[in-house]
Amino acid sequence: MFVAPDPGLVRLRVSLRAVLGIGLAVALAELAGFSLTASITAGLAALLALFTVGDPTVRRQAVTTALLPAAGFPVLALATVLHDLPLLRDAAWLLVVFAGVHARRWGPRGHALGIFAFMQFFVTQFLHALPAQLPELYAAVALALLASGAVRFGAWCIERRVPPPAAPAPLPGTGLARPTTRQAFQATAACAVALAAGQLISHERWYWAVGTAWWIFVNTASRGETLVRGFRRVLGTVTGIAAGLLIAVPLGGAPAPTALLVAVCVFGIFYTAPLSYSWMMFFVTVMAGLLYGLLGVLHPGLLLLRFQETAVGAIGAAIGVALLPVTTHAATNAWIERAVTCVHTCTTAAARRLAGDPDADPAPHAAELELLLGRVRLSLAPLVHPLSPLRARKARARRVLALLDDCAREIRGLAAVAADPDASHDARLAAAAWRVEAAVHALVPPAEPVRPEVTEAAGVPRHHPGAEAALGHLHGLEQALVDLAAPLRTSPRAPLVPAA
Repeated sequence: MFVAPDPGLVRLRVSLRAVLGIGLAVALAELAGFSLTASITAGLAALLALFTVGDPTVRRQAVTTALLPAAGFPVLALATVLHDLPLLRDAAWLLVVFAGVHARRWGPRGHALGIFAFMQFFVTQFLHALPAQLPELYAAVALALLASGAVRFGAWCIERRVPPPAAPAPLPGTGLARPTTRQAFQATAACAVALAAGQLISHERWYWAVGTAWWIFVNTASRGETLVRGFRRVLGTVTGIAAGLLIAVPLGGAPAPTALLVAVCVFGIFYTAPLSYSWMMFFVTVMAGLLYGLLGVLHPGLLLLRFQETAVGAIGAAIGVALLPVTTHAATNAWIERAVTCVHTCTTAAARRLAGDPDADPAPHAAELELLLGRVRLSLAPLVHPLSPLRARKARARRVLALLDDCAREIRGLAAVAADPDASHDARLAAAAWRVEAAVHALVPPAEPVRPEVTEAAGVPRHHPGAEAALGHLHGLEQALVDLAAPLRTSPRAPLVPAA
């Protein structure tokens, strides 16, 4: 994790910016004379704004950040008003859960607004906020969003030079066939189980179980992904509790060292999140212990309770995925199909560009392929997990990933050649591009196969160095796609991933 590539030090800069934005939000809340509860609320609101807003452009990110109060303020008011009405409070939170997950069908904006709404309900339970505190909490959240927005979009707008990659569109479907709709029912059922079981363990800290069940369903699309994420969350929580016993408990809520360590945890959350969910949860758990220390309620028994509630939430998630499941087999096949189709699209665009079409550009398709491969890796994570007992399927899944990585490498090279203004068309490109298309269609049968139109440019040498490089990448693609057919063509008795 600590030696993973970080091109342009983007991860490092985003993490440092998060520390700065959240620190500024808390500092302004303290200078405004807010209570400790409001200051912590401000810090968590800034963290969520910086962590969850992931639109593909800076303008859209700013709009989503501005819309966060529209989703969070009504939920904040509802949670505080229903604080002493357990049955209504629980029912309201489950409705928020359903709406928050269902909103993911609208892409990154719906995803961010849904998380922010859920977490506003969670924060009121975490801090035991009451209706009388609502104006101060509103002011703290608004101040936090302004502070974090000023840092993100004004002082340090990293995304202007390094645009974030657009998330792949969700898998299609309507009604209950839409994965996000199914997951909304799954998450609601999981949170309901976690809520009931969590309250049996503790009438005061039951919300940790609900939070665990909710976050396990974030950024997952199948049953296998959800179960693996649950395991990683428990692992991160256990290690975080151990660290909390060694760090947070001895501090006893001392303000200065606690603030410094919270900043370290914030950095760790942002720096490790793209790479390891377990490490991210480690830092989240340590930070939670430090915040409890500030509130004066931290003791070893509380950390043990945190583990129990996390385990209950993970069990709730495991039960929830049994409702209207999206199987790992179906999700994986869908993402692989989209990745292979993207290979074809990029190849065709590159061939057209080399043939002299200035409007054809393979670069966006190459970037899309990288994102789709990320989704394939996430979907196959349950099968390639070290604890998976399905050794034959694990080997085949790793083979699929290796061959798709080969495709991505050749696509990157092909896009680089096509971007060279001196690269020229070679008569052999048409045949090579057609063979790649045939290999793609062997994996993903087309509705209407169309042969790439690549014509020789007049007055251009038949054999050009740029074309030679392009041919090498096309031949590499063809071979990778041909090899990919073997692990993907499986009988019903031996699917790549277990279908249930």
